[in-house]
Amino acid sequence: MSLPGRACRSIPAIAAVICASFLARSAAAHCDTMDGPVVTSARQALEDEDPSAVLVWVRPEYEAELREAFDLALSVREEGGDAASLAETWFFETVVRLHRAGEGEPYEGLKPSGTAASPAVVAADMAVESGVMTDLETLLNESVSSGLRERFAHLMQLRASLDGGVEAGREYTEAYVEFVHYAEEVESAATMR
Repeated sequence: MSLPGRACRSIPAIAAVICASFLARSAAAHCDTMDGPVVTSARQALEDEDPSAVLVWVRPEYEAELREAFDLALSVREEGGDAASLAETWFFETVVRLHRAGEGEPYEGLKPSGTAASPAVVAADMAVESGVMTDLETLLNESVSSGLRERFAHLMQLRASLDGGVEAGREYTEAYVEFVHYAEEVESAATMR
């Protein structure tokens, strides 16, 4: 069965791509946690009274805003107590908001320490820390292979019942589109620069 390019875009397949994109975005958002790398760098910047550690997390077009927030946070921090705590939290929120804007993603607030990250994010951070990415590579290869196998098995099961009429054909078509789009999305992610 051959399907034309645009005609094979179905609502379930598009929904699957949207869900995959949302999950990827959420998983990658560990930068918005209190113990993530962005807030860790912001803490270091405040401690050192030098914004250099945190400037690397924002695009150049946001540098002036970050420097202004940094100076204000340092100034208010000198008051101590609740004012210092409030100034730090506000600065962390500002840094994460600017970082997310640079990623083209919305700011959805700071998440508390201990917020779970996806296994891929944890493995990626461990690879960066250790300089070895074997565990990350294994995790990703297994995830992609599993996703392909599941979709392909479902597609082949439906293919066997293609003589079952229009409804069976539509079910097969949806599975076909999901399988092909999954392969396309994985390849697109793998070749993204």
